[in-house]
Amino acid sequence: MKKVSFDAIPFVPASHEDKKDPANLRKILLSYQDLIDGRIQMVNWARLLPKRKFASHYHEDMEELFLLISGRAKIIVDGEEEIMRKGDVVIVPIGAVHTMENVTDDTIEYIVIGISLGENGKTIIVEKTSRNAHE
Repeated sequence: MKKVSFDAIPFVPASHEDKKDPANLRKILLSYQDLIDGRIQMVNWARLLPKRKFASHYHEDMEELFLLISGRAKIIVDGEEEIMRKGDVVIVPIGAVHTMENVTDDTIEYIVIGISLGENGKTIIVEKTSRNAHE
C-alpha cells in the first residue's frame, strides 16, 4: 500500500501556467511512475455508510486507487492500516486483500479508479461484512 497525504503536498502552478503569476494551481498526488502499466478498468464515485465497511476482497489483475472526497476512513491493505482524511490517496496493489471502514457518524464519499492488466480486474471476496463495522 502507498498512501499520499493531501496536506503534505504543496499546491504548485499547473504546467500550462505562468510560474510567476499562475491562475491555476494543482497538487500532484500521483504520477505515471506510481502506477502500473495497464488500462483504466473503472472510475467510480462511491459512498460508504456511517460505521460500515465493505467486504474484504482482492483483484486478480487490478490495482486500485482510492481518493477520499469527504470524511475519515480506515483502510486496511494486507493487514496494514492507515487513516485516510479528505484528499488522501491510497494505492492498493494487485492481489492485496483490502477493506475500508467509515469511522465517522456521517456517510463518506470517495473515488476509486481501477487499473487492469487486461483481464478485467476479477474480484475475489475474502470475508463478508457485518451490518455494523464495530460488532
